[in-house]
Amino acid sequence: MAVDAYILIQTEVGRANDVVVAARSVPGVSKAHEVTGPYDVIVSCSAESVDELGGLVVGAIQKVPGITRTLTCPVVNV
Repeated sequence: MAVDAYILIQTEVGRANDVVVAARSVPGVSKAHEVTGPYDVIVSCSAESVDELGGLVVGAIQKVPGITRTLTCPVVNV
């Protein structure tokens, strides 16, 4: 069963667009947008498991230059 999630990202000042462009090239990422508010970028992604999602976030997303903090919000179906 696939796990969908939103990743809220804070970036260095002036780096949001660079982060969006880089995030869109990460396998598993379906959308990435600049937003306003306490976060600068929001990413929508999907993985085959929670462990794979963790690997996506830690192994790929957090390595994008310009990211200072991430908050991963898995989608739940209640």
